[in-house]
Order: sequence, then C-alpha cells, then structure tokens
Amino acid sequence: MTTAFERHDHDICAGEALARADQLAEARGLRLTPVRRRVLEILLERHRALGAYEVLERLAAEGLGKQPPVAYRALEFLVENGLAHRVQRLNAFTACQNHHPDGEAPAFLICRTCQRVAEMGAERFRAELGDVAKSAGFTVERTTIEALGLCAGCAEADA
Repeated sequence: MTTAFERHDHDICAGEALARADQLAEARGLRLTPVRRRVLEILLERHRALGAYEVLERLAAEGLGKQPPVAYRALEFLVENGLAHRVQRLNAFTACQNHHPDGEAPAFLICRTCQRVAEMGAERFRAELGDVAKSAGFTVERTTIEALGLCAGCAEADA
C-alpha cells in the first residue's frame, strides 16, 4: 500500500515513482514527451486525484497547451501504460505509486474529506470475486474497486 495517508518524505515518494516511470518508458520503448512527463509530475505532487481540467489549467499556466485534448491525450497515455490510474468515483486521475505486475488496476482508498487517494494491491479481492462469479456462471472481465471513507488524520480531526 502507498504511504498516502501516512507522514512521509513526499519528494522521495514522487521521485521514486518518476524514476519507475522513466525505467518503464525505456524498457517498453515509450516516448515520455515533455507534456506527458509534466502531467505525470503534476499528478505526483500530491496523493490526490486531479480532474483533467485541473491538469489542463496547470499546463496552460506553464505554456504547455490550452486545449483539452492536450491534457486528455497525456492522461490517456499515462493510464494506458500503467503510469497513472483513473479513479472512477472522482472522475479524476492519480499517478501510479506502485508497480502492478498483473497489469490490473489497484484498489483505491479514497478519503471523502481530504480527497487523498491510496492504492493497494487487489489480487485477493479479484480472485475471490472471480471465484464467486464463476460459481454463479458469470465471467468477470473488468473490476474497479474504490472504497470511500476517512483516513486516520481526517477521522481524528472529526472526533
């Protein structure tokens, strides 16, 4: 699980994720253009999902593009290549913080107060769901697991 809800040196956290992205791009022969790289850096700034228009505003302010397709294409590239994830509940995107060898999206823990997003492996959940579905004669093709709740910091503040 990521350290999204824990105190940590976020510069190290973001730096490691960016280094993994560079390694993955090189290994797969992907082109991490300046706009794609900047979008990933923006997503890595905080453990929070950002909407495409929030990303576009940042790109426009930095002179990297003002039209929505600029942000959407970069986000699409990052998601397709496992460098970012789309969080359906928030209609937003978050940088991938962990490598997922099975290629499946992780499960997301979303704090309803601070909007931070943590990712965790979901292999066990998917396997159990697949078993239950199979016993019902159903084949699962895709699963999205997003849990909404309170992180420890926000729960403590609410108490």
